[in-house]
Parts: sequence; C-alpha cells; structure tokens
Amino acid sequence: MRKAVLLKRRHTGVRYALEGELREQRESFASFRVGVGLALFAIYALLAIPFRSYVQPIIVMGVILFGIFGTLLGHMIMGMNLSIMSVWGIMALIGVIVNDSLVLVDYINRQRWEGVSLMDAVRGGGMARFRPILLTSLTTFAALTPLLLDESTQAQFPIPMAASLGFGILYATLITLILVPLGYLLLEDVRAVSARGIRGGAMWLGRLD
Repeated sequence: MRKAVLLKRRHTGVRYALEGELREQRESFASFRVGVGLALFAIYALLAIPFRSYVQPIIVMGVILFGIFGTLLGHMIMGMNLSIMSVWGIMALIGVIVNDSLVLVDYINRQRWEGVSLMDAVRGGGMARFRPILLTSLTTFAALTPLLLDESTQAQFPIPMAASLGFGILYATLITLILVPLGYLLLEDVRAVSARGIRGGAMWLGRLD
C-alpha cells in the first residue's frame, strides 16, 4: 500500500486499486462503522438508565479503548493482520468488558446508597469484585488458548477472533480493576467541586441582594 502511494506521487497518471483480501477487508470495515456506532450508543443508553447518570456509563465504556489496544497488541504478538474475524472478536470483547465494569460500578453504587463512605465503597468494590472479574478473564483466555495454538488449516479462520477476545480481555481486566475505581473517584471529586462552586456563586449573589 505504501509503495503504491509513493509510485503514484512519482509518476503522474498512475492509478491503483485495492483488490483481493485488502479490498474485502476495507469493505467489511466500512460496513461495520455504522453498526458499531449504533451498538455503542445502545450500550450507553442501557447503562444510563440503571445508573441514573449520564457520566458513569462513560467510565464503564472508557475501558473499551484499552481492550481494543490489547487486541492490537495480541495481533502483533501472534504476527497476524486485522481481519473481519478480528472485528467480530472485538465486538464480543466489548460485551465482556462492559459487563466487568458494570458489576464493579453497580456494586460501588449500591454501597453508596446503603450509606457507606466514598472511599470505603470504592475500596470494598475493588476487593469484592477482584476475584470474579479476574477469574472470568483468566478462564476465558485459558479456554481460547488451545485455539490460539492450533496450527491446523481449519483453525486459521477463527484464530483472529480468538486473539481479539483473549488478549483484549486480559489487558482490559487489568485496566478495569484500576481505571474504573479511579474514574469513579475522579467523577465524585468533580461533582464536589462543582457543588461548592454553585453554593459559592449562590452566596455571592445573595450578598449582592
């Protein structure tokens, strides 16, 4: 691809077109853009309703980006290129990542509603959900390992999907257990600062009266 671009720059009038596997991948990725966007919007809406918040779903969904990075890292380790099966694996990965983050944030919220302090709720949520989240990720990767190591011709087609899901979930799990609690604390700090600013503004306006 890079050589074709350089050739076109050097020689005016030269044209090139993507064919074969590259063309199929480009068409497949283009068709998935709309579907992925709608899926992410639906996930956000479904999270916003039980959380009763517009910001907490962003904390949950923010881990998706790190999961995708883990997917790319896994493909580099395996020496594979992204394919349509890789995209399907990423879609499955998004569901697992969102579920792990969801149960963690939901646990913290329930602790807060029961009157537990912010730090104790976050600390307790991390400790209570650490083992279930970690075991889910490890068992998923362990189940995919035989497929990742399979060298048969039949296994080459689903291996990119397994690499996306397996490596993505491993990386995202570590990020979930760190980033989600930090994001929750940061959100509460922003809310506290905003509340103090509003109260200060109201008091200042009251003095003017």
